[in-house]
This record gives sequence, structure tokens and C-alpha cells, in this order.
Amino acid sequence: METFKLSRDPAFVDKVRDVVGLYLSPPDRALVLCVDEKPQSRAARLCWDRRLIQAVERTAPVLPLRPGQPERVTHDYKRHGTTDLFAALDVRAGTIVGSCKGRHRTAEFREFLDEVEAAVPTDLDVHLVLDNAAIHKTRVVHDWLMKRPRWHLHFTPTSASWLNMVEGWFALLTKRQLKRGAFDSVEQLEAAIHAYIDQTNAEPRPFRWTKSADDILKSIGRFCQRTSDSLH
Repeated sequence: METFKLSRDPAFVDKVRDVVGLYLSPPDRALVLCVDEKPQSRAARLCWDRRLIQAVERTAPVLPLRPGQPERVTHDYKRHGTTDLFAALDVRAGTIVGSCKGRHRTAEFREFLDEVEAAVPTDLDVHLVLDNAAIHKTRVVHDWLMKRPRWHLHFTPTSASWLNMVEGWFALLTKRQLKRGAFDSVEQLEAAIHAYIDQTNAEPRPFRWTKSADDILKSIGRFCQRTSDSLH
């Protein structure tokens, strides 16, 4: 069984064309960065509360898999604090600018933008692909952007996180670094996250976007017609 959710964004088509256009034909003398926060995970050893990643430790060691028996973990665990990962993926280079914050607010996002600005060349325009989270649209962020005309924001449609390429990197982070980890402190959890960021940047492997906006919209149109007999 698979689940699905269709976006109700009235500007869905325009946003898809805008973001996919950046992926397939990035502007000259510019960086395209996909930005998002990873405040939660479905991984077995990561629980979420108030949109923050929790450092958790199982009450007994993990029992590894063996022939005829799956890997086994205890149902209960100890909690050791939370963190929130902010990340920006350079679409062309495949590198990551990442930072762990104690909270998930406008102040932390504004601070992360400063870190991204310090990490990118000053002679290039910066195009940010990000979602519609409230912290991305506050007055503080607006004022910050107004002072930096080389920065341009491109929002994905609501309920369409699949359009943000950094989500693919988050999935790899969870699968390869966090899913089977046990962390007895926030510092240990953040060290594991930053270690994977360093590994990514040492051997970057950019994601390659292949579907055009027309292909995506036609596919969604066919799905809508099958499920609701509607071309809307």
C-alpha cells in the first residue's frame, strides 16, 4: 500500500515550472541552493517532538540480523535532547552547507542564511529553493533579503516536498548515518550529522533531475483522471 497527497496550491503549475526550470537550466553566474530543515525522522532510532530531531539511545544493544532472524531492537529507549538540522544543497556541485540548531525559529533560520552567505562566492547570484514554512516568510527574513539583491527565493508548492532536491540528501543521511545509530547525547548526534556532511563534501555526488515540468504535470494529470475522473 502506498499513500499520496495532491497539492492544493493555486500556483502549483507555475511553481513546478519555476523550480524545475532552475534544475534543468540553471542561470549563468548563479548558484541554485535547495534549502530545508530536518526536524524529524521516521527512522527507528530517531523520534520527533516539537519538530526537533531527538538523540535517543536504546535500553539494550542492537541484536544484529542473522540467517532466518531480522535485526532486533528494544521497544523502549532513553531520550537525550533534541537538535534541528538546517541544510543547503548546491544543486550543481552536490555539496552541503549544514548547521545544527537548538531550536526551529526565524532567528535560527536567519542565522543559517548568514552562514550560507559566508560559504558561497560573493560574485554569484543565489537562487534558493525552499518550502512554505512560516519561518521562511517572516519580516526578519524579508528585511534580510531586501538588503541582498543577489538573493532570489523560489518556493515549492504546498504538499510537494518531493520537488526540493535536498530531501533526497536528507533520506541518505537518515539511511546511511542515523537509522542504526545510538546517541547518548545531543553532541554525539550532531557530531554524526556533521561527519556525514563532511563525507558528502569530500566526495560530492550531485543528484541529476531528469523529468521536465511538462512530464511531471502530465503524470499528475493522468493520476488525477484515474483517481477522481477529473482533469483539473
